[in-house]
Parts: sequence; structure tokens; C-alpha cells
Amino acid sequence: METNREGTKYTKEEERRMRQLGDEVEQLTYAVIGAAIEVHRMLGPGFLEEVYHKALKVEFEMRGIPHKSKHPVAVTYKGCLIGEGQLDFLVGDVLIIELKAVQNLAPIHEAQVMSYLKMTKHPLALLINFNVPILKQGIKRIILSS
Repeated sequence: METNREGTKYTKEEERRMRQLGDEVEQLTYAVIGAAIEVHRMLGPGFLEEVYHKALKVEFEMRGIPHKSKHPVAVTYKGCLIGEGQLDFLVGDVLIIELKAVQNLAPIHEAQVMSYLKMTKHPLALLINFNVPILKQGIKRIILSS
């Protein structure tokens, strides 16, 4: 049994599953970035977010990337349901994708994604801003920290 930096003990099976999940998330992340680059290559910057959402959905389907579009997220407060958010995409039931088409990403965009990570307990999200000359400049990985 191993201990992580917070002192939590994991069985060998739990450790194996966490590594496997990490590998799965990384593979999905790579696939999503490739699909987003293709959408950006074909459309370029300048469209509304909804256009990129629809194009990315088509690209996911063409590439066989498992996803849920406009996936609802329950927002709770002290155990009570108080509202609902909506993920642009949930890929492979583990990776959150939030799309933007803005001049610059702002701290509120990252805060929104961090809130989604906290509510869903998913480990990783990609915040993708399509309104950039080179898409690599518009991709931000956001990790749920404990």
C-alpha cells in the first residue's frame, strides 16, 4: 500500500486504476487538441463560440472521440441542489472541454472551469479559445487540485 503526499493510502489496485485513468485522460487530451487544431485550421479565428462548438462536435464524431455535448452539471450548496451549469463537452466521461471565442482569456474563464472541475470531481479540463492566430496560444490545461 502506497501513501500519497496528503497521507492517503491506496491499494495497488487503486494505484493501477489512477495510473490507467491518467493515461486515458492524456490520450483523450491529445485527441481533443488534434481535433481542435483541425477545426481552427479550417475555420480560423473570428467566428462565434457556437460555430466552433458545432464544428468540434462534427470533428469529434468523425474521429470517433467519445463525447457528450452541452452536458448538464448539478450545482450544489451544502448538499442542496441550487442550479445547473453546462459543460461545452465532456469527453470520455473524464475530460471537460470549455470553449471560448474571445479577445483574451480572463481569470473568470479559468474560475468557471475550476468550478466545473470541483462540481464534477473530474481531474482535468481544457479551456480552448479559438479567437487566436495559432490555436496553441489559446489552449490552457486546468487541473483539479486537492
